[in-house]
Amino acid sequence: MKADKYCFDGSRPCELRRLPCDSREDGVDKAKIVEKTESNLQKMAALQDAFYADGREGLILILQALDAAGKDSTVKHVMGGLNPQGVQVTSFKQPNGEELSHDFLWRVNRALPPRGSIAIFNRSYYEDVLVVQVHDLQKTYRMAPRTVAGSKEEFFRKRYRQIRHYEEYLYENSYRVVKIFLHVSKEEQKKRFLERIDDPEKNWKFSEEDLKERARFEEYLDTYDEVITATASKHSPWYALPADQKWYTRYLVSEIVVDALEHCTHDYPAPDPAALDRLLDCKKALESE
Repeated sequence: MKADKYCFDGSRPCELRRLPCDSREDGVDKAKIVEKTESNLQKMAALQDAFYADGREGLILILQALDAAGKDSTVKHVMGGLNPQGVQVTSFKQPNGEELSHDFLWRVNRALPPRGSIAIFNRSYYEDVLVVQVHDLQKTYRMAPRTVAGSKEEFFRKRYRQIRHYEEYLYENSYRVVKIFLHVSKEEQKKRFLERIDDPEKNWKFSEEDLKERARFEEYLDTYDEVITATASKHSPWYALPADQKWYTRYLVSEIVVDALEHCTHDYPAPDPAALDRLLDCKKALESE
């Protein structure tokens, strides 16, 4: 699987600046990649059908990225072919007052899918160690002094540990968590921002706040390096995928989803002999009409 190159499972540190943002290093042919993507989408649909019927495992796909990296379009073009009955998409925005009055995993835990379903998180609890860390928002938390009295480094080390334990807890309760970072270059982000400004139909996608966040681009890369390295594991890996070419990003994501579903339990439930006999009786009744 080509996406293996971009996988972080805890065995090596993440260094985003050493990773490509496009397909050139992989030497691929666009036409062939688009064809493979379509094939993967068909595999995904077939695997999801059995996965849903089996109902013994859940799959959580987390999408994280800087602005304009293509999270929404990835969900639309890669996940759009799945049966919506077995998929739920949750976008995590800035937490509201009720959410801030709970622990940082509370709102995410409420969005967990039933086993047999796929949850797609557009942003996630990782915002609480990314945006919160970059902007020092932990200083604004209404929490007991014992929880925030230490250094900033100590506070986030604890959160990394809590996230690792949470994902281990999910894995041990028959869920798989796969985390994807869409690695867009600063140059491509600028290009997409300008497109959003120039195209009236895309104006709604752009905000002045996007420029303020862009000014911290390098700081975010450093933070992502730290977060991915600290929270990657074999049962809940990270993938840092090149995101400058959407056709290639979609292919890699489709490869990851197919691989994840293949590793999940996805056997159609076999009816017991008595139920099978009743099915045959029903068949005879229909055929005799």
